[in-house]
Amino acid sequence: MKKIIPFILFGFFFFGLMAQEKPAYQLFSSKGKKAQYAQMVKAMQGADVVLFGEYHDNPIVHWLQLESTQDVFKVRPAMVLGAEMFEADVQTVVDRYVFDSMPEKEFNKTARPWPNHKTDYKPLLDFAREKRIPFIATNIPRKFASAVFRGGFEALDTLTALQKSWVATLPPLYDSTLPCYADIGKAVGMHGGPNLPKAQAIKDATMAHFIVKNYQPGKIFIHYNGAYHSNHYQSIYWYLKQLNPSLKIVTISTAMQSQLKTLDTENKGLADFIILTPESMTRTH
Repeated sequence: MKKIIPFILFGFFFFGLMAQEKPAYQLFSSKGKKAQYAQMVKAMQGADVVLFGEYHDNPIVHWLQLESTQDVFKVRPAMVLGAEMFEADVQTVVDRYVFDSMPEKEFNKTARPWPNHKTDYKPLLDFAREKRIPFIATNIPRKFASAVFRGGFEALDTLTALQKSWVATLPPLYDSTLPCYADIGKAVGMHGGPNLPKAQAIKDATMAHFIVKNYQPGKIFIHYNGAYHSNHYQSIYWYLKQLNPSLKIVTISTAMQSQLKTLDTENKGLADFIILTPESMTRTH
C-alpha cells in the first residue's frame, strides 16, 4: 500500500497539471477538423501563393507568421514576401531597407509604417532583409482608396501615370454580389453608400495586382493581410483567380473564441487553415 500511494499522488499531480494547460492556439482545417502546424507549413510549401489572413492585434498570429515563413524558407528559399501594411508608393523605400541597409530611423520616417510595426511587422521585414528576400508593398495608397469612397472608381481617372502605377489596372473588375462586398453594405445599413464596398474592392484588386505582378513560377509568394481580405476564398483570392486562374493558392485565417476545443460553425470555411485563439488573449494594441 505504501508503494501505491506515491503513484496515486503522482497521478493527482499529473492530471492537475493537465487541467491547468492553457493552449495559446489551435489549428483547424476549413471543415473544422483539428490540424497540426506541420500540416499547415507543408501546405504552404506546396503553394504558389499563400494568403495569410491576420487580426492585426493578435500576437500569436504575428508569431506564427514569422515562424511559418522561416520554416517554409528552409525548404523553399526561393520566395517573395508582401504585405497589406505597406502602400505601393513606398516600394522604393522598402527596397532600400531590405537590400541597401537603409537605417531604421529613416525607414520609419518615410515608409508610413503602422503603429504596431515594431512588434508585428518589423520581424518579417528584418527576416527578408537578412535573407535578401524581395518584400512587396501591395496596398493602394490610402488617399486613393478614400477617393474611391467619395467618388467611386471614376475618381481614379484623374491620377497621373505615376500614380496609376500604384493601383490595380483601371477600371478594376468588380462584382458587387460577392458576399465580401455585399455584406459591407448590409453591415452599415448602406450609410456609406455604394462606394464603401468599392473602396474595399480597390484595395483587394490592388493587392492581387501586385502579387501577380511580382509572382514568379517556382517561387512562393507569401502575403500578409487582414483576414477579411481573403476570408471565404473571396476578396484578394477572387481577384487572383481572375488574373491567373492557374495559381495554387493556400489561405490561412484567424478567429477567436471562448474555447479552443471545437471550431464554431460560423468560423468553418474561412480558409484552408484557421488559427483559433482565445478571446481573452491580450492584444498588441
